[in-house]
Amino acid sequence: MKKIVLTVTLIVLQSQLLSAKTTISWWQFWTDPTIKPVIEEIVSDFENANPDIEVELTDLTWANGHEKIVIAFASGNGPDVVELGSDWIAEFAVNGHLAEYKSDDAIKSDIQGWEMSTFQDKVYAKPWFLGTRVLFANRDLLNRAGYDSTFAPVTFDQFREAVYKVDSLSKKIYGFGSNAPEKHRLYKKYLPFFWSFGAQIFSDDNRLCLLASDYAVNALNYYKELHDSCGFVAKQRGIEDAFLQGKVGFVISGDWLLKRIDNEKLDFKLVSTLIPGKKYPGRSFMGGEFLAINNSSDKKEAAQKFVEFLTSPANQVKFCKANRSANPSSNKATEDEYFTSNRHLQTFIKQLRLANYPPVDPNWVIYEEIIEKAVEDALFGDGQPATALFEARKKIEALR
Repeated sequence: MKKIVLTVTLIVLQSQLLSAKTTISWWQFWTDPTIKPVIEEIVSDFENANPDIEVELTDLTWANGHEKIVIAFASGNGPDVVELGSDWIAEFAVNGHLAEYKSDDAIKSDIQGWEMSTFQDKVYAKPWFLGTRVLFANRDLLNRAGYDSTFAPVTFDQFREAVYKVDSLSKKIYGFGSNAPEKHRLYKKYLPFFWSFGAQIFSDDNRLCLLASDYAVNALNYYKELHDSCGFVAKQRGIEDAFLQGKVGFVISGDWLLKRIDNEKLDFKLVSTLIPGKKYPGRSFMGGEFLAINNSSDKKEAAQKFVEFLTSPANQVKFCKANRSANPSSNKATEDEYFTSNRHLQTFIKQLRLANYPPVDPNWVIYEEIIEKAVEDALFGDGQPATALFEARKKIEALR
């Protein structure tokens, strides 16, 4: 009888301990079979270090993840922690769905990208992984065009000249990989030139749209010249295919191209360098993945503890090694040998310091579409760059 009572008591105590656990839900987008096990390992490490907290993991896809998050927040059933693209943060913050994120000053100083999650002077998410694009070149084609093994274009003039020289090598070789109309991609190819020419989307006080300024028009004219005269035109994957086949001299791309070269074991003489500028290297596009906490969550303390664990330098290094990504948000993480020993990853780290991000605005997704359509009209339609940008400016101003 005593044994029975003792067993029942132990079961009850165990049940009470289990019920005392805090369960937090996390929605995230990393489902690739090469990286998902690392995500699960990091979650397991967190649970082992915090036995009173359990993490319930839900996978999202880029095809419909945004819609699922919108519906969940609108219905009051949003997750405790959610991964958001940088251009979504203002959209959810303005509706009161995100909790203000406050981090320890020492931790905060190590992290890049806080500006992208700051809306109306409050921070609403912690940067996790950042992303930018750099200029890649084919060294063999540059050598054939008369350049030595150290050359990489720094200025717009040097870049234009090199593009034309490579393009003139053969009818089957193109100087520049130029994006066909492709949602969420085409405008990201134009904006680096836009910013590098000194253009701004909005004035410093955010009152005026400057999309049709002389700087902006000059940038689009420059991009259009490369596109019309030397461009191999295709979607992003097609451009990269042609580049890796030795048919294109220069492409603008992200760290996924490095991963592809490794995965396919390609013997390719790759040059990576910063986006050109007027006199010095120019600006590139910056985005990123952020971790936000649901403002309606009653487990904010546990949620923040989890976010801090995920974004620790050690876990960022672990993730980047598995995913072969270039830009952790943590500066300390970039000191790891994985980054310091790879010259191409160093290019990305340097470019990130010379990168701009779109306005943190709830309507940015709409503005993005308008800008992309203007670039598309200038490159593939009947619109002249100045006219296309002027019409885009009017549409954006009408929404503000």
